[in-house]
Amino acid sequence: MTQTITNWAGNITYTAGELARPRSPAAIGALVAGSARVRVLGSGHSFNGIAEPGPGGVLLSVAGLPPVIDVDGAARTVRVGGGVRYAELARTVHAHGLALANMASLPHISVAGSVATGTHGSGVGNGALAAAVREVELVTADGSSLTIGRDDPRFGGAVTSLGALGVVTALTLGLEPSFDVEQHLYTELAPAAMDQALFDAVTACAYSVSLFTDWRAPGFRQVWLKRRTDQPLPDFPWAAPATEKLHPVPGMPAVNCTEQFGVPGPWHERLPHFRAEFTPSSGAELQSEYLLPRGRAVDALHAIGAIREAVAPVLQTCEVRTVAADEQWLSPSYGRDTVAFHFTWIDDTAAVLPVVRRLESALDGFAARPHWGKVFTMPAPALRDRYPRLADFRALARDLDPHGTFTNAFVRDVLED
Repeated sequence: MTQTITNWAGNITYTAGELARPRSPAAIGALVAGSARVRVLGSGHSFNGIAEPGPGGVLLSVAGLPPVIDVDGAARTVRVGGGVRYAELARTVHAHGLALANMASLPHISVAGSVATGTHGSGVGNGALAAAVREVELVTADGSSLTIGRDDPRFGGAVTSLGALGVVTALTLGLEPSFDVEQHLYTELAPAAMDQALFDAVTACAYSVSLFTDWRAPGFRQVWLKRRTDQPLPDFPWAAPATEKLHPVPGMPAVNCTEQFGVPGPWHERLPHFRAEFTPSSGAELQSEYLLPRGRAVDALHAIGAIREAVAPVLQTCEVRTVAADEQWLSPSYGRDTVAFHFTWIDDTAAVLPVVRRLESALDGFAARPHWGKVFTMPAPALRDRYPRLADFRALARDLDPHGTFTNAFVRDVLED
């Protein structure tokens, strides 16, 4: 019997012959070995068909796995189960006096799903969330278990893998000593003198920096600086300090946002924009994101500004962040320091998709790579041209999944020659 379930935003309905919630890696192995088609569902925060198994396939939720969070204080690592979300992971790690180097804006997302799709936080020296991974534990297509660590030549394809290699049952992440963070917010960063040198200075002035605009006028409406208290207080002469607490979406109440006005607090209560104990929105939105070479940031700002009359009417907010280069073959930050343009759209697919196409056209000359879990319309040939190690990933997928058990239409578009 066909079953359906929607993603968090409600814009995608997954169609499956079976919706499974196995409670152990052994149960996952038995299920996978007996199934022709399987796709994995994490916290459901993707906005496209990446998790769609198709009619007759199995949609496998990892939420039923034991919530393993095993901290090794001496090694400064944590082994975390495939269904665990960042909020509960962060609290446990912090209780041991340790920290993740970075977090995304939303702590409610699953760890395994986030790293599989290239999700990231911000900071010129901070890699994507996958940069913390030291080891991946998979159930592969024949039902067997496989562990791939950093000393394995396959590791570059194993973390940001789009769910194409198997079911991630656990990850081991690297940690560092715990630290405190302050948030300092500013408003109306004027565009008059914005060149690449100034952009680089702004985005490097704190541990994590986010710039927000609604694209209704030039410049940024908000600047969020997240300063580690063990680092110097940033000098920020380019905009005025905020006089009230802010939400990234103009006009929205800031009650769900993490503490502002320079009040110090633990890393996991400041690096995300939203508090773990609150749901930041109802999911009534769509999201897109494009990542491109950091040195082209200002040129890209001008290109998007040229179509602001199309973007602004369907936009809630746009966040601009930086991400350090990494070595994950399918990471949108692979091999290059990156600037990321994130768009939170209104919940109207018919109105948003034409604007997404126009935006992608405007960014066509920048070698932009879309976030794998967001809304995009970029054709498969364009995607394949932007990943130098894609052939290596294809070979790895064929080796671990020769019959395409974990393949769907989304993955085929990426993997097929």
